[in-house]
Amino acid sequence: MSIWSSLYTGRSGLTAHSDAINVVGDNIANVSTVGFKAGSAKFNDVLGRRIPGGQSLGAGVKMGGVSQAFGQGSFIQSGGSLDYAIQGGGFFEVAGEHNGVENNYYTRNGRFSLNADGLVVNEDGLRLQGYQLDANGEPFGAPGDLAIGGQSDPAATTSVDFDANLDPNATGAGPWDPLNPETSADYQTSTTVYDSLGNSREVQLFFVNNGAGAWEWHAMVDGSELNGGTPGTLTEIADGTLGFDTDGNLDTEVMNASSADFQGATPGQVIQFDFGDAITTDGGTGEGSSQVAGQSAVESISQDGREPGQLLDIVTADDGTISGIFSNGEQEDLAMVAVASFRSPENLRRQGDQLWVASRDSGQALLGEPGTSGRGAIASNALEGSNVDLGDELVTLIAYQRAFQSNARTITTADEMLTEVTNLKR
Repeated sequence: MSIWSSLYTGRSGLTAHSDAINVVGDNIANVSTVGFKAGSAKFNDVLGRRIPGGQSLGAGVKMGGVSQAFGQGSFIQSGGSLDYAIQGGGFFEVAGEHNGVENNYYTRNGRFSLNADGLVVNEDGLRLQGYQLDANGEPFGAPGDLAIGGQSDPAATTSVDFDANLDPNATGAGPWDPLNPETSADYQTSTTVYDSLGNSREVQLFFVNNGAGAWEWHAMVDGSELNGGTPGTLTEIADGTLGFDTDGNLDTEVMNASSADFQGATPGQVIQFDFGDAITTDGGTGEGSSQVAGQSAVESISQDGREPGQLLDIVTADDGTISGIFSNGEQEDLAMVAVASFRSPENLRRQGDQLWVASRDSGQALLGEPGTSGRGAIASNALEGSNVDLGDELVTLIAYQRAFQSNARTITTADEMLTEVTNLKR
């Protein structure tokens, strides 16, 4: 009897709209959840018995599923150096165990940190996937767990750039005596260099004026710093000559020898001392060190070595390149965050904790560099908030509530009709 069918038709509406209200409630509950994506209920009609003419009567409604909306959420500025948001399409790929299942998961929740092994992980310990970088800062190999090293390697000094003015009137101290460098030099200064282990070594530089714009220089270190050296006695590790024209410009520079056997380090360390852009020797302008009237003085000294450095901070560029800032002043590119895209992200399967997994309908994850092939760029020190529009959800909730009430009225009406039918016997 069709009146009985009306009861079940109304019941289907109650069930479907109850489930739909649950979807809206889930959205509202997650209005503050980082990386959350709102869902919307999909309804499908249900057919019942056929009637004359070949048509079918409707038998109510059913939930046809939940559609995920992957629109951009608003950005929340944060203080975390490993907090990321994706500007545009795509997902972070994380790997590990979730609810007892080992898999690759996809998320828009970019709250990450370093674990004890130096791996970038999310709040549940799932490992962020990305690329390691070669010596040129370019990604190479297949994506894998992102490891951020905690130390910058030392580098031995190979060159020292030295700019100074040497007083042409400072004469008479020579000739050079390596056993008495302080008394036989017209000017002396010092600088710091580094051996292959990153140990700092103090180098004394002595300058002797031989007249007519001709100078000689000698680089010496204390014997305690060298293999076979005598502590307290300076030992020469490099020497050369400088020549200046009548205008005081650097004309020639020659390094005769350079070799240092620092204790415990790689022997035979060669350090190139450069005093400027010599006119004759370098085909240059003569800028750099000079010989003009005035007190001898250093203008600048720089060298290319460094000590080991501990990781102090992390910065991430829009292209996903993670750079480390180290205590030795170096900034090095360490790794690159990968971004996954899908042919049909709406068909990803939700796993909870703002995680999704790929399905046959979503297609395989296409992992690549941020900002390429439709993948979004990376915003660091920021998180993507929920894309739930609270106003829209409340309006939808009212609509579903009214629909639920109307379906309940369908059931009560059918009940009243059945009561009338039952009373026909009286």
